[in-house]
Amino acid sequence: MSVPDLSLWQHSHVFDAGNPLAERNTWRVVGLAAAMMVVEIVTGWWYGSMALLADGWHMSTHVAALGITAAAYWSARRYARDERFAFGTFKIEVLGGFASAIILGMVALLMVAESLERMFAPHAIQYDQALIVAVIGLLVNLTSVWLLGDSHGAAHAHDHDSANHQHHDLNLRAAYVHVLADAATSVLAIVALLGGKFWNWAWLDPLMGVIGAVLVGVWSSGLIRATSRVLLDREMDHALVDEIRGAIESDGHSHVSDLHLWRVGRAHFACIVGVVTRELRVPDDYRRQLRPHDELVHITVEVHRAE
Repeated sequence: MSVPDLSLWQHSHVFDAGNPLAERNTWRVVGLAAAMMVVEIVTGWWYGSMALLADGWHMSTHVAALGITAAAYWSARRYARDERFAFGTFKIEVLGGFASAIILGMVALLMVAESLERMFAPHAIQYDQALIVAVIGLLVNLTSVWLLGDSHGAAHAHDHDSANHQHHDLNLRAAYVHVLADAATSVLAIVALLGGKFWNWAWLDPLMGVIGAVLVGVWSSGLIRATSRVLLDREMDHALVDEIRGAIESDGHSHVSDLHLWRVGRAHFACIVGVVTRELRVPDDYRRQLRPHDELVHITVEVHRAE
């Protein structure tokens, strides 16, 4: 008995082409962040600026977090065709984004603790020297925002063109939020130092640290929700669920008895559909009805004949 050509029914589990531009730019940002981290921590401690020191420690976590982002891209690309990953390696990238979001939340807590400590135990600040370093840090952060923003725009355009139900690169979004948070805290550090230098508002330095921490915490929370949604397969409130149900039941004789939808790529989904019908139908009939949905890359249909 001859074996049929199985390739006609097989498909690749590499659902995303990756994001090489984002990976390259992330490594560049890691180098910039590492260099500025050393400068800000040393000068913030030496000149007594809490806002600058907090910005430096914040930058140090970015070196680790951005490294996680780049490593996630590398791992997803390296293992893309590894058959041990049943639905591809997309979630390696999402896991990287989740880890970065957790680090960002820890940074926010650290910034609050350090700032409150400085409110009750103020330190002398050498404003002129600290301002120079803070401005340099802001320029580095803006360069990083530009690098990752360029990658983010390219990824957004690709996702928009590839499917009706687009979804951003959460790994890249995590890196972008990190550098954007750094730029924001750099601005707050400069405001605090200027207020202290010209109006002797020493209290402004720790206050800016608290405001920066709240901002970072809000961004971290949003990123944690977005990544955990994908990691936990919480997709059953997605608009595509109703579209699948509507397509299957459009003949008036079929009814969806069971439906599972989960994300396997930035804009790609897999689904399992259980159908009950009184008609003589086969799974391929329903797959053809779902064919207009290009975002569905893996469809399993179970047909149950109603008595």
